[in-house]
Amino acid sequence: MTAPEQETPDQAAGGTTGGSTGGSTGGGTAAAVRREDVGLDELRRRAEAKRDKAVYGQDSVIACDQVVRIFTADRVEVQALQGLDLLVRKGDLIALVGASGSGKSTLLNILAGLDTPTAGTATVAGCDLLGMNAKERLRYRREVVGFVWQQTARNLMPFLTAAQNVTLPMQLSGERWSAGRAARRSARAHELLDALGIDHLAGRRPAQLSGGEQQRVAIAVAMANNPSVVLADEPTGELDSETASSIFDAFRTVNRELGATVVIVTHDPMVAGEVRRTVAIRDGRTSSEVLRETLTDEHGRESTTEREYVMLDRTGRVQLPREFLAALGMEHRVAVDLAEDHIALRADDRGGDGS
Repeated sequence: MTAPEQETPDQAAGGTTGGSTGGSTGGGTAAAVRREDVGLDELRRRAEAKRDKAVYGQDSVIACDQVVRIFTADRVEVQALQGLDLLVRKGDLIALVGASGSGKSTLLNILAGLDTPTAGTATVAGCDLLGMNAKERLRYRREVVGFVWQQTARNLMPFLTAAQNVTLPMQLSGERWSAGRAARRSARAHELLDALGIDHLAGRRPAQLSGGEQQRVAIAVAMANNPSVVLADEPTGELDSETASSIFDAFRTVNRELGATVVIVTHDPMVAGEVRRTVAIRDGRTSSEVLRETLTDEHGRESTTEREYVMLDRTGRVQLPREFLAALGMEHRVAVDLAEDHIALRADDRGGDGS
């Protein structure tokens, strides 16, 4: 059976099969493969079924395929993203997590149109992030994506009121708000502020608002031109836990009631634990994913279940959790067995270098 063309979190978190490098079981790693009880006809059938699959990412509002970003400083190359794959469906509310230097901020800057990948493909709401010219990129940042920064000073103009801050992106957008002009822009601003519970603060300037109120206004600013995607970089990083919870409620409102897809980069376990899907990035690749589901029993009581998966990328690589590798003494190479409904990995038991 051919490995599926996605990444699984267990291989992305520690070692990689399929030739990855770094702290993984990929670079310099051999794999002994044994196929059990799967005939040639069955393998052909599976291959044909895979060929008939839909084009990668065609139903997703965000589709990253083998995205690479290389930075060069003093003739030294640093690979921030190393063939990252990511699909986000329309209407999703997801969190991206990862250690400093994992590549999550680089990815967010690419999705925001502030940076360009070195290689690979990345599309957001049908916009090719590698193929846009300067004019198209400016329009993309104004109308397709909204952005909420951690530092409030980057979100709001200090000399404008909350309502004026929200109308500013509409003025810059130009033609989409030309009919009716000021009245339409003002109505839209008050509609957004009201949805976020702060319309009574419309006439105040940022210095007259609390940190949480400033971030709510920033979310309204991000939604001013009704973008397809809202991107948020550590939006609760400077807030206390109670205020952070209210900001997450605001993102939920934007997602559920206003229809925006929301991607939040965060270190906050509260935020990561509240979303249905949390994607971990490690060493420049998506490594693992936690999916959560809320179930209601016959008595109306709700319970949340969650399960962690490793990501399988388009080349068949996965990163295995380091703690799993350490527990089983896996290093350098593993034996791979193919059964009818699963793939088994075993530590090499030959010892030495296997020669």
